[in-house]
Amino acid sequence: MTDKDDILIADFFKQAAQQQIEDNGFTERVMQNLPEMKTNKVRCLSRLWTFFCVIVGLGLFFTFGGMQLMRVAMTGLLQMVLTALEVFVVTTPTTEIPVNPWLVLVVLAFVVIYLPYRTGRKLSSVL
Repeated sequence: MTDKDDILIADFFKQAAQQQIEDNGFTERVMQNLPEMKTNKVRCLSRLWTFFCVIVGLGLFFTFGGMQLMRVAMTGLLQMVLTALEVFVVTTPTTEIPVNPWLVLVVLAFVVIYLPYRTGRKLSSVL
């Protein structure tokens, strides 16, 4: 019995999908009577708010010594990476597994430089 019901429902919706309802210009009349959106004003206020937030953020960044903090953080990060690479290159020959440290560094450079570059290009072409 459910197969017969399914067939009847499918026929009903098939007929309903083919049916056209005349609107006699109703859609155009509704669109003309809608109030105008003030997108220019909203867009302008949005840009002003963004500009204000950027200026305040930059002011706070420089007021509280953000440049010095960034410089110290970048120096520390670079020093940490170089130390880790130095330890890796020095200790790799002493392990039981035969690993060429220069090959590992080339693969690491590939992963750190080339893969983000390709991903960025693919994302920019999609967006």
